[in-house]
Amino acid sequence: MEQISVVTTVVDSRSVADLLAAAAVAGRLAACAQVGGQVDSTYWWRSAVETNSEWSVLFKTAPDRVTALVDQIRANHPYEVPEILVTRTESGNPDYSGWVHEQTRP
Repeated sequence: MEQISVVTTVVDSRSVADLLAAAAVAGRLAACAQVGGQVDSTYWWRSAVETNSEWSVLFKTAPDRVTALVDQIRANHPYEVPEILVTRTESGNPDYSGWVHEQTRP
């Protein structure tokens, strides 16, 4: 099985989520980006508990493109401290992992 990487983040508006997704795919940093539905997040921020609506973005990429993708997300993310999580996983479908690798070539 071949490895792929999944990078996730959340943002405060659907339009920002769509922009991050489109930029990553257009720049060949991700083969695919999925914008998830609205979720309510509760977290500590500046000594207080906050609850806000957010949209998740899930990027599928090749392991060698993770650093560039994370750099692009950080540069364009509206949050002061953005959540950016990287999961390295094995694809159960070699055709899919091959497609991810192929689509992330500059």
